[in-house]
Amino acid sequence: MNRKYLPKIISFLVLFGGPLVAFGQTSIPSLNLSIDSVSDPEQLSTTIQIVILITILSLAPSILIMTTAFTRIVVIFHFLRQAIGTQNTPSNQILISLALFLTYFIMSPVLETVNTTALQPYLDDEIEQQEALKRAIIPIKAFMLNHTREKDLALFANYFTQGQAQSPEDLSLAVVIPGFMINELRIAFQIGFMLYLPMLLIDMVVAAVLMSMGMMMLPPVMISMPFKVLLFVLVDGWYLVVESIINGLQ
Repeated sequence: MNRKYLPKIISFLVLFGGPLVAFGQTSIPSLNLSIDSVSDPEQLSTTIQIVILITILSLAPSILIMTTAFTRIVVIFHFLRQAIGTQNTPSNQILISLALFLTYFIMSPVLETVNTTALQPYLDDEIEQQEALKRAIIPIKAFMLNHTREKDLALFANYFTQGQAQSPEDLSLAVVIPGFMINELRIAFQIGFMLYLPMLLIDMVVAAVLMSMGMMMLPPVMISMPFKVLLFVLVDGWYLVVESIINGLQ
């Protein structure tokens, strides 16, 4: 060992050796998991409710995607980025964050209704948990039904044996949620196609000009992307896209 490193090693042991030894002598708390028998049924009921609550929290992202406008918004944003050709700009984090805030803005009336009719009465011990869930589902289901075609609902209702529903409000969430999701995807793809058209026209014009100039080895994307970004900025593209999304979900 080189002698010039010896003082540094000794200094390290003096400074950090004492705390490390002291830390090793201290007791570390342990965590024990056990399954015990209970004599009171209410204790078992409380445990089951906690497990159900943890399960719901773990499924919260899926519930957000399935029952809100998040699916339509994030798909439109990804189509827009692909159409402009900016690759990872804006990044996925930015697009998802913007989609989340727009989802909250659009769903605010529904969330306010859920809070007024279900959450607050439940917190004030005015209603039971099951009644609170039933009241919370009503405005969410109404939002989904307002933005779902009868054709999409019929697709799943025909294969779901739940008796004859007198109205769309009588349909189960097992029918409403998938119908709502495929309708959101349909609309998002339609808007994505409309976003692609002007950008595709710019690509074709740039490719034709490059071929006429004999510059076939130059990728047209390198030339067309600045023009697409310029066009998107001149027409105030973000305002128009977000405005169309909000108007379509009112």
